[in-house]
Amino acid sequence: MKTLICAPNAAFNLSKLSPWKPNFQAYHHHPTHKLNYPFTTLKPRASAKGFSSTGPPTVASDNANTTKKPMRRKNNDDDDDELPQEVMYRLIGRILFSVGVPMGLGLALLGLFGELKEKHVWDAPLWLPFLTTLLTFGASSLGIAYGALSTSLDAEKEGSFLGVEQLQKNWVEMWQEKQEDEN
Repeated sequence: MKTLICAPNAAFNLSKLSPWKPNFQAYHHHPTHKLNYPFTTLKPRASAKGFSSTGPPTVASDNANTTKKPMRRKNNDDDDDELPQEVMYRLIGRILFSVGVPMGLGLALLGLFGELKEKHVWDAPLWLPFLTTLLTFGASSLGIAYGALSTSLDAEKEGSFLGVEQLQKNWVEMWQEKQEDEN
C-alpha cells in the first residue's frame, strides 16, 4: 500500500520499500508569485436589499445626467420590531420539527432497507430507497420555509399544531409586502 502525505513545501513517500513511484508533480503554492490582477477586483459588489451601507436606497431617474434621488419609503415601524422571545422559541421549535421529522423518517427507512437486505428478508429494488430518500430529504429541505411561515407571530396566540391557517395568512402578507416593495 502506498501512502502519500502532502505538506505545504514537500511531499513524502512513506512506503520506501514500494517500487511504485508517484507519476505526478505535487503542487506547491508559493506566495511570492505575483497575481495578474489586483486584489481590489475581488471585493464584493452586491447590494442586497437591507444590506447597503452607503445610505438610503436610491432610484436611478430616466435622465442619465441627473443625480440619483432617494427612494421614498412608507413609515412602517412594525417592520423593524424584534420578535418576542416566546415567538422566537416557537419559530425555532417549528422549524426543527418540520425539518427533523422528515429527515429522521428518511434515515430510518434507509436503515430499515439496509437491515432487510442484510438479513436476506427482502432485497428492495434500488429505486425504492432512492425514491424514499428523495421524498423525505426534499420534504426536510422545505421544512425550513414551512416552519417559518406556519408560526404565529403574535405572542399571545400560539396557533394550531400544523399551523395551516397561519401559513395561509403569512403567505398572503409576504406576497403583499413583495408587491408593495416593487411599486
